[in-house]
Amino acid sequence: MATKNKNAYAARALALHKKLGGKLSVVSKAKLQTREDWSTLYTPGVGAVSSYLAEHPEKAREYTMRKNTVAVISDGTAVLGLGNIGPIAALPVMEGKAVIFQEMGGIDAIPLVIDEKDPKKIIAIIKALAPTFGGINLEDFAAPHCFEIETALVEALDIPVMHDDQHGTAIVVLAGLINAAKVVKKKMVDMRVVIIGAGAAGTAIAKLLLAAGLANIVVADSQGPLSTKRAGLAGYKKELAKMTNPEKFTTLTNAIAGADVLVGVSGPGTVTADMIKTMADDSIVFALANPIPEIMPDEALKAGVRIIATGRSDFPNQINNALAFPGIFRGALDKKITKITTETKLAAAKAIAGMVKNPTEQEIIPSVMQEGLTKTVARAVK
Repeated sequence: MATKNKNAYAARALALHKKLGGKLSVVSKAKLQTREDWSTLYTPGVGAVSSYLAEHPEKAREYTMRKNTVAVISDGTAVLGLGNIGPIAALPVMEGKAVIFQEMGGIDAIPLVIDEKDPKKIIAIIKALAPTFGGINLEDFAAPHCFEIETALVEALDIPVMHDDQHGTAIVVLAGLINAAKVVKKKMVDMRVVIIGAGAAGTAIAKLLLAAGLANIVVADSQGPLSTKRAGLAGYKKELAKMTNPEKFTTLTNAIAGADVLVGVSGPGTVTADMIKTMADDSIVFALANPIPEIMPDEALKAGVRIIATGRSDFPNQINNALAFPGIFRGALDKKITKITTETKLAAAKAIAGMVKNPTEQEIIPSVMQEGLTKTVARAVK
């Protein structure tokens, strides 16, 4: 039955996308109806604006689309639920992200896919494109090169840059955890958290939880927990091991036993009922792999979990990046903020959590359709 529904949904999606010919179009803010319109909006009038900006480039936000335009850029190496499918196949996802920017934040977002895998060349391409935009949203870049790309662009550009797969995910996870802790009546900073998945999202979640005051965090990849005692670790995983796993767990089984929180950002079926049964009382599980989570909610609840969240929209507690990124960029554009800092992310998480006045097991996070969401997050941006 599930396969039949999935196939029907896919058929509807394919038919609609084909009918629309993509989900975006470019709409002019002014009409070319008279000779004066032509001479003002294009030549010779446009020459006056170009000449002015040649002398005053810092005024570009006031005279061009930079004020309200974000690039949604991907190389298609880590598309949610699909993996390394390449730039052309990633384009519909980038279009969808642009629709969310417009519908939720009133931001004109332009999807761009890059047929390049070399991080240094990608950095150079995006730097060359940056004068067109007021912000850069990186999307579906695989680890580890996503870290190099984002770091270089944040340092080089004077506009906000954010890799949403990292930081959007981390912000919403923290928001959900703030409220989940209230429901189970535990002090969040004292919780032991195990993160399964040491890629872009897992790394960012661990770092943001550390910034929020949590100290006992374990991050595991397919070989087990990252630890300074584990041989062969290199690069970002070696650095992450230094910041996490204070008890030096060497097996995932031992790390999960007695843990308060389990966050999955890996793949379907990587969390079992037996694992959950060993967790602390009033356990919290965020199974965020999409479309099939690490463990299905009904199975997790039968195993004794108190609160379950997923990335899916057909279950309660959807951990959805759209709760964060439209408001963050809306606030950054409006306030002319050039860097999205850790403080920005913490403030956004608290603002999102605060929209749920009375958290329950079934509601630890607001809906993406909740009125005032984007404005609330935008106000929190510092």
